[in-house]
Amino acid sequence: MGPELIERAIRLRQGLGEAGGLAAVERFIGSQRGLSRADRDLVLDWAANSVRGVFEVKAVARRERGGEAVTGLNLVDDLDYRVYGLGTREEGGFFAATLLPLAEDDSAWLAGDEIAYPRADARQVARLAVDLATREPDLVFRNQEKTAQGWAYMRRDREEFVAFFGNDELVLPAVEAEGRLNAYYRMRRESALAARGRHRAVSDAGETTFVMPEGFFEFDTVGIIYDEFDGFVVVPEYGLLRAMFADPALAADPAHANVLRAYLREDSIPPLPLRRMAAAYPGNVDAVFRRVLGNRTFSWQQNGSGLLRKRKPGYYATERTPGVAVLGDRVLALARGAA
Repeated sequence: MGPELIERAIRLRQGLGEAGGLAAVERFIGSQRGLSRADRDLVLDWAANSVRGVFEVKAVARRERGGEAVTGLNLVDDLDYRVYGLGTREEGGFFAATLLPLAEDDSAWLAGDEIAYPRADARQVARLAVDLATREPDLVFRNQEKTAQGWAYMRRDREEFVAFFGNDELVLPAVEAEGRLNAYYRMRRESALAARGRHRAVSDAGETTFVMPEGFFEFDTVGIIYDEFDGFVVVPEYGLLRAMFADPALAADPAHANVLRAYLREDSIPPLPLRRMAAAYPGNVDAVFRRVLGNRTFSWQQNGSGLLRKRKPGYYATERTPGVAVLGDRVLALARGAA
């Protein structure tokens, strides 16, 4: 990695930061007169392929032509990265950063927006990495090995969920949901340790707990669905939704109808619950949607897929990934206080 590229990339990183960061890439490129094609392509690559994470410094090469290079283990995706632009770092320390690609083969990266942590903060740093992996499991799946592990673990996890509850779909009173789910997780403490996706957290000891989404206690019921493809999904007022599809006359009631409208409107709710309702009540689905949408000709068979794609574009625009993001051994060891 030549020093000229490192120096040029650092200047571009600084200019991009002043312009507003990665979210302002297009505006930055448009405002830079005389920007070379190579620099333009480099900055565009940053927007498409940056990596966020929390890193442990495994090695420092102090005499490279391109400046000091650090080999860092990303505690989120469990991959090693060769990083430039950090300044002085000591082996065994940590940093949180967004890495920007310098080479097409991912052999070199430039650090951006980094925060350094001393070796003594290992447990705090591990907690940061676990929280990041839990909130944003897709960050883990840059590592294809973790993706394969995630699918395998999710299949086993779902099987045990069904064995415990007798079904992959639950309707629970909101006040009871956390207790019921956490009783299940306590039963499974001897299972493999993993960071779950949304609504599930991991303790410093690696134990999983269910956390009710913010605001859900104001609802009467919640639905818990553990789907073989969409994973672990938590939705509000699933009891009202199921009741309406079981009895289409309830679609005339504003409280019931508004639940379906919210399911169609909210980006955080995937298409899964509505597909489940259509499969469970095929004879009623058209009547419910016709009443709630005010469309007398609506047919789930003909129009259902198009409706979901229109209302849930983000879901269909992203590749399906496991609902379970498996953590690496190193981050769990650090979280437990191991050296």
